[in-house]
Amino acid sequence: MAWGLALVVTATWIILRLYGKSISIFVPLLEAFLLFSALSISLGNWMDRRTVIRLDQETITFGNGLRHAVMRWNEIKQVQVFPTNWGKKVRVLGSRAHFEFRTLAEVKVQDEVKGRMGFVAGEGILNNIIRSADLVEMPGEAAQSGVYYYARE
Repeated sequence: MAWGLALVVTATWIILRLYGKSISIFVPLLEAFLLFSALSISLGNWMDRRTVIRLDQETITFGNGLRHAVMRWNEIKQVQVFPTNWGKKVRVLGSRAHFEFRTLAEVKVQDEVKGRMGFVAGEGILNNIIRSADLVEMPGEAAQSGVYYYARE
């Protein structure tokens, strides 16, 4: 959608220039905004498709095309969980690295699934991280907003 809108604005801009019409400052600003949005969305989609999480006996490995992190279980200091409209956003914080991932979310239109995002086994991954890193849920004010986190006792 963003790429299509950027193309329409570009074509309109070119046509206006060809006919010698004056162009409002709004047109280049809108073009820049749409191009930035389209590039950001494309980058996010590219990273989501390449996100890999590997869990083994001693480490967790995360990679998404731009970020790569390897942590031993005892290096994980905290796991934060943010409920969103599209699954849970999980932030894993270590002593030297961090990363984020999403649990499974389905995009529905009129009760029909139009898309999925996040990890199908996201809840299992979250539970495995908490168990393997020996973390416990911490009470706090953030829980009132639905945000919660796990840390070492």
